[in-house]
Amino acid sequence: MRQNQPRRPAGLRTDEPRRVRTVGVLAHVDAGKTTVTERILYLTGATHARGEVHDGTTVTDFDPEERRRGLTIFATAVTCTWAGHRITFIDTPGHVDFSVEVERSLRVLDGVIVVLDGVAGVEPQTEAVWRLADGYRLPRVVFVNKLDRSGADLDAAVASLRRDLGAVPFVVQMPIGREESFVGVVDLVGMQALTWPDVDACPDTGPGTVRAGAGGMKVGPVPAELVEVAWQARRALEEAVAERHPQAFEAFIAASPAGSGDPRPAAGRSLPDDVLVAALRDLVRSGEGVVVLAGAAYRNRGIEPLLDAVCAYLPSPVDVAAVSGTWQGRRVERGPDPAQPLAALVFKVVSTATGRLTFVRVYSGTVEKGAGVMDADTGRSERIGRILRVQADRHTEVPFAVAGDIVALIGVKGARTGTTLCAPSAPVLLAPPTVPAAVLSVAVEPRRPVDADRLVQALGRLLDDDPSLSVRTDAQTGQTLLSGLGELHLEVTVNRLQRDHGVEVAVGRPQVAYRQTVEVGVHGVTYRHVKQDGGAGQFAVVTLDVEPWPDAPEGAEGFAFEAAVVGGAVPREYVRAVEAGCRDALADGPLGGYPVTGVRVRLIDGATHVKDSSELAFRIAGRSATVQALRRCRMRLLEPVTRVTVTVPAASLGTVLGDLAARRGRILGSAGDAAAGVGAAMVRVSAEVPLAELFGHATVLRSRTSGRGTVTTRPAGYAVVPHDVARAVLGVAR
Repeated sequence: MRQNQPRRPAGLRTDEPRRVRTVGVLAHVDAGKTTVTERILYLTGATHARGEVHDGTTVTDFDPEERRRGLTIFATAVTCTWAGHRITFIDTPGHVDFSVEVERSLRVLDGVIVVLDGVAGVEPQTEAVWRLADGYRLPRVVFVNKLDRSGADLDAAVASLRRDLGAVPFVVQMPIGREESFVGVVDLVGMQALTWPDVDACPDTGPGTVRAGAGGMKVGPVPAELVEVAWQARRALEEAVAERHPQAFEAFIAASPAGSGDPRPAAGRSLPDDVLVAALRDLVRSGEGVVVLAGAAYRNRGIEPLLDAVCAYLPSPVDVAAVSGTWQGRRVERGPDPAQPLAALVFKVVSTATGRLTFVRVYSGTVEKGAGVMDADTGRSERIGRILRVQADRHTEVPFAVAGDIVALIGVKGARTGTTLCAPSAPVLLAPPTVPAAVLSVAVEPRRPVDADRLVQALGRLLDDDPSLSVRTDAQTGQTLLSGLGELHLEVTVNRLQRDHGVEVAVGRPQVAYRQTVEVGVHGVTYRHVKQDGGAGQFAVVTLDVEPWPDAPEGAEGFAFEAAVVGGAVPREYVRAVEAGCRDALADGPLGGYPVTGVRVRLIDGATHVKDSSELAFRIAGRSATVQALRRCRMRLLEPVTRVTVTVPAASLGTVLGDLAARRGRILGSAGDAAAGVGAAMVRVSAEVPLAELFGHATVLRSRTSGRGTVTTRPAGYAVVPHDVARAVLGVAR
């Protein structure tokens, strides 16, 4: 028997990971993804009543702030079963201010449902989350929702997928009826009609019952008036699949007698259903295309086929590549096998009144109650107190979790978002989720001096929960600055301080999180740190080059350090101290104290003393040398830029364009036809605008468009601030 083989818990099925799906639900705000999730939970028997966003009765949006605002703020995991599969859904926010919730959810998912508004099609935040999913190479199924609304058009929504996202859509359903008369779909794979009566026709039957046909779904023949167009749509689907799938192409050619123009099976023109399904599965899982379904979630139409598509087309943990990590410079892979050593990634930490919940995705192995695990980031040992299967704000304790599971752990004290938990005998370090950089800050201070310590503790807990938040002390004013991803993000955080932690705070005006970068660097800057005051002294000499790093990876911290010393002038143990000192200096740059990014520092020389050199001395020398170098560099101020999309009446276009220009906006384009997803009387304008110029923009837009204008935003990176604006920001006289 092999040593160190993890024990398989009693009752664990060997094929368990194959019947698991871990799926995210992504969309633009108000596209209906929370309603989709609620209907899934009801249909599968996970809940006994249909939750409604407008009533504040949803399972996933359980936080009081979410129910008050009617939008998703926090990513929430829920689990249900369907057709013998256990499916974990993560309902993610659609608002750009909470994109960190999307980022860390995507890191642990195997597939995605993208919900589109059947009227608007692809919207700005849809594009943003789609690109994020591209970064993680996640297979996708698209659900075109709200087809019962006035102006809904499946074909237009599919066209926007091709045009705006560059997607290859495989449309597997065709609507029966339009707008208010939308009653169901034609399933182009099974060539049958799926129809639903009104949602109120089905009574609640109690929790725990899988409601097959809970919306009254009926399966029947394709309506006579749609037969020909349905077969044409089936033919188009087959051709699209055959173009991209070799086996499907061969079967398509074999089933296509020369000279026949009839697309129906009687003429031998149709791919076998099993070949079509297998080809679609391969194309979706490889990322070469997306399956598109149709429905109206609020009226409970289209949910059963969506669940079937999740099981049929999206991958299980076994179908995705083994997770890759590192340990001591070596590449390490872990497959989705419950018998392999444990590898789990912490993607969320939530502090509650009853304790700390650590949410993990188990990539390999098995985690059991009471087991000891290692925090691979710190080397610290942790013990699992309890394992919870999560259902939003409700939890069910389970004895173990296996590869593919998403669970919450109790008892893990030191882990943060991005931490790897692994078997002590087989360590591995997994890549953490990407955390967007904070772009906006507010000063916070307790209204009562006695709450000063409580504020520090509360901010510490919030930073544990939300890694996109940051806190620092302004060197000039001594104020505590809380930084986040936008005004709404900070407003919600301040409300949590008061509601969850009982700390009343005074909040200053929002401040943009400027940065600075090196435009022209310097070379050979030497700093000598020598201190003798009796006893052991301090001695360190470092020589640095500081230069721009224009190719810094997007989303990274924007700092590269290289040790180029020769002959052991600076021992290896002191090189890390020099790097730490450089980071200290870059946190408070020479222009207004704003942090420095996009810079490369090279350690080229140094000197040590046999007795007086230490890590502390070299950290101080590294910091001082970097500060000295930055003061000699030519620096430029950077500001966050936002991609703005405004939809306005055509009559207001001139006024709106003038307002954007006055805000230093750069117009990227506009469209007003049906292909743009808006009516002919409305125009959609895209622009890039500095975040500092957007305060009050939404209010002005509503005023100038008589309340008809809407605006959406998403981060677009950083840009150099013009010299005159930089002088004003830094308070330098013109």
